[in-house]
Amino acid sequence: MISFPRVLIDGPYGAPAQDYKKYEVLLLVGLGIGATPMISIVKDIVSNIRAMEEEENALENGTGGVGNSPFTKTLSPSAQKRKESFKTRRAYFYWVTREQGSFDWFKGVMNEVAELDHNHVIELHNYCTSVYEEGDARSALIAMLQSISHAKNGVDIVSGTRVKSHFAKPDWRDVYKRTALNHPDSRVGVFYCGAPALTKELRQLALDFSHKTNTKFDFHKENF
Repeated sequence: MISFPRVLIDGPYGAPAQDYKKYEVLLLVGLGIGATPMISIVKDIVSNIRAMEEEENALENGTGGVGNSPFTKTLSPSAQKRKESFKTRRAYFYWVTREQGSFDWFKGVMNEVAELDHNHVIELHNYCTSVYEEGDARSALIAMLQSISHAKNGVDIVSGTRVKSHFAKPDWRDVYKRTALNHPDSRVGVFYCGAPALTKELRQLALDFSHKTNTKFDFHKENF
């Protein structure tokens, strides 16, 4: 008789980012290629926003919903379910990368957000760490050309998108502070994907601001 080894299987486990829909406010942070799952969230938010706008417009025009009269029409069951499950009202996305060329990866998505997000639900921030911080004399020329190009053509010369890029690294304490000030008495879902080095700082800031302000930050992470 052949004896086979005992095999135990556990899972599957969902990615932490799958929980984003339960938060009205999101703080999304992607480091390098770690922006990939955050971009998926951004695309899903845009898709939901567009679908809800189309459903509401159809309802107003009397061509959608259920009911026998334009005056009694309500959202279809699928549209109502979408509205109830999709809670996001504001999202801040910070992408930090060293290589300028990395911005080409998601250029189409960023331009789509800038074009379709009429209610400014999503706020995009690109950071290129290979350039000296803003205000440094060594980056002054780039900043000047950047401002001229963005004002004239609406395109950022660093990222090649409609999203204006920042230089160096974000001040994460300031990012949390502004989020807390903008959303008092709210629960913010913080989602990070990238190298483990930044995990400790972002998690500690989430704890600090949850204790010091009336805004609560729930930290979730995926590390490469």
